Amino acid sequence: MKRLLPLLTLMALLATVGANAQEKKPDWRKLHYLSEEEMNTPVKGINFTETDPPTGELRFVAEFEPMQAVMIVYPLGIPVSLVAEMSKDCKVITIVESYQQSQAQNTFQNAGVNMSNCLFLNAPTNSYWVRDFGPWYIFNDLNPAIVDNVYNRPRPHDDEIPGYFSTYWNIPMYGMKLIHTGGNMMQDGRGHGVSDDLVLRENAEELGFDETVVRNKMRDYLGIDPYHITIDPQGDYIAHVDCWGKYLAPDKILIARLPESNPQYSKYEEVANYFATTNCCWGYPYKVYRVEEPGGNTLAPYTNSLILNKTVYVPLGSNNTYNQQAIAIYQEAMPGYEIVGVNSGNPGWHNTDALHCRTRGVMDFEMLFVDHRNVIHGEQEWQDSIAVTSKFIAYSKQALKQDSLLVYYSIDGGAYQTTRMTATANPNEYVGYIKGYQGNSEINYYVFGADQSGHRYTQPVFADLDPHHFTMKAHTPSGELVITPDTLWFTQMGQEKELVIKNETMTSVSINDIQLESQYFLQLSGEIPSFPVMLPSGTNLKLKVWFQNAPGKGDYVSSEILIATSLGQKKAIAMLKKSAMDFGLQIVGAPVLQFDEPGEQQTAIQNRNFGTGTPIEITSITVENPAILVVEPEHPLPYTLAGSAYFRLTMSPNVDGKAYVHTQVTIHSDAGDLTYEVSINEDLLSINETEVDTRIYPNPTSGIFKVKGRNMATLSVYNLVGQKVCEKHGDTDLIIDASNWDKGVYLVDLYYTDGHRQTRKLVVQ
Repeated sequence: MKRLLPLLTLMALLATVGANAQEKKPDWRKLHYLSEEEMNTPVKGINFTETDPPTGELRFVAEFEPMQAVMIVYPLGIPVSLVAEMSKDCKVITIVESYQQSQAQNTFQNAGVNMSNCLFLNAPTNSYWVRDFGPWYIFNDLNPAIVDNVYNRPRPHDDEIPGYFSTYWNIPMYGMKLIHTGGNMMQDGRGHGVSDDLVLRENAEELGFDETVVRNKMRDYLGIDPYHITIDPQGDYIAHVDCWGKYLAPDKILIARLPESNPQYSKYEEVANYFATTNCCWGYPYKVYRVEEPGGNTLAPYTNSLILNKTVYVPLGSNNTYNQQAIAIYQEAMPGYEIVGVNSGNPGWHNTDALHCRTRGVMDFEMLFVDHRNVIHGEQEWQDSIAVTSKFIAYSKQALKQDSLLVYYSIDGGAYQTTRMTATANPNEYVGYIKGYQGNSEINYYVFGADQSGHRYTQPVFADLDPHHFTMKAHTPSGELVITPDTLWFTQMGQEKELVIKNETMTSVSINDIQLESQYFLQLSGEIPSFPVMLPSGTNLKLKVWFQNAPGKGDYVSSEILIATSLGQKKAIAMLKKSAMDFGLQIVGAPVLQFDEPGEQQTAIQNRNFGTGTPIEITSITVENPAILVVEPEHPLPYTLAGSAYFRLTMSPNVDGKAYVHTQVTIHSDAGDLTYEVSINEDLLSINETEVDTRIYPNPTSGIFKVKGRNMATLSVYNLVGQKVCEKHGDTDLIIDASNWDKGVYLVDLYYTDGHRQTRKLVVQ
């Protein structure tokens, strides 16, 4: 794949060199631009063998994602003290010629480098700018790979380094015939990339490629689309994006700012305004952070930093005031990260060449990627629950931890709650629902995942320190349109479940349509109404739903039932537990228990080692939320369960509230863990026996209704605007005439002699 490179067009560069001819001749190795020897190297043509592009799903990993190592070159272009710092965090791979390796090792040992984290790759180099010539790491589906490009410097040893690393890691390398350099490329890990227009000029001048060809190659080999190609605001010889800008997160970008008196000021502002008015991958404009630079000859290389896992190494300049301001900007933009200022040392920083140029991270080949693309932001139309959908990509190829795929959310500044995510019908995709907010609520959230290899990740990476944020639109409830249950659990194909839509508002509601997320797998059955259906106050619509097939792999098949109404969209979830193999410890019947009325339920597990009869030891049982569910095993634990035998559990809910709550019961054994999902309808349950015994009938009513119960002290009835329409005191049987009341929903407050209180709904027709 490697080749001889041409001399680049250097007229502008030669003019710059000529204008400074009287200055001291620079050390060519320490500058990015070409040496006199390189400038006089005859053009030999580009002998680059382009391969076919990779054919899988491509992802060009961002610098702020998990890194297993960092690459550097010896002799060093960075202080050895920085090598020592980086070796605390991850592996340090030093590219060094074999005859210099002992010298490098001695240098590192004397400086306190963690030698157990040091690796060496023996290869010759022409310079230490590994950012520019080093390999570009990608994922092709779940597999790591390298993309090689035409390096825009005639430095043959540097140009061979990607091939060395392809052999070092034993991963494929794809040849992309495009003149490029690492310092002029930054990417967000979600398909967005940024370069300045040097990439267009060089490829037009040397290869005859127009902009369309450039963009197509970036898409086909790296998965970069959109590709943001900006002006070069710096206007210096190097034209590299890392000299003036940096991705800090998929929605955050750092742009340098110069004094207004600087001739380049307007160019920097033009670029900053471009990103401030351009949407990031999550659908809203970039959050642009500005780092002040004094301009002129004052050293201030602040955007040329290195993000290495949870640490940011920032090269410091020659003005301490600007240094402190730069550190503060990084701390503001990247909460939870350690921001480390790095003095230049030997050989020193330049405004156009500092720490980032001389290092390059190596992505963690087994990382877990949380890919929540449809980020919820801004003001949302009212809905009683909102779906958070995310893919979880385990590059380790290990299974995901199904109980560790979570949405963390906070409502109006309250404590963070969690909701478990469940599989959809799409590969690697899971969904969880945020509930419990009110109109005008401010909601913060982030997504968390973990896999069996021990990898874990959040989106955003800052988690609760800087989460995703949205506002729910104002909502004035006038009763409710209640969907019961909110989750339908199926245990086998062809099983039929009932979904009830109750109109508990004071007016008629139109049910305009019902859409099933996957028409092929989830079906309506029985009498299917012709929509729209007008649902009067106090009435309900009953529907039959069934699964006819379940594709793919995984523990569950999930499908949404979307109900379009005159009050906005409502939804319910249909979940199908796939059948298990007939061995080991298995749940008998439904893996989901749903409590819709008071009382206990008994369920069982079975040792299905029918053939071998191998016993299984049940070691313990854990309840995710023991405050709302009590579980009593039929035998003390640990307990040895013989082959074919059953082990029963008695479960009792203990809640007092409204709507559904969910918890899990996990049975631990030497054959693995089994988990019950438990759904409790709080609206139908109570912890007080007297409340359970109280009846209001008929309900709905058109006139006379009765309240029958024990130990009632006071009964008060309110309409939905809070006006009291009736009050009765102390009796076991009450008869109330509502014939003169307005039609609609009323709230019946019941106070008992033991101090308990209960609120029931009453519909007057």
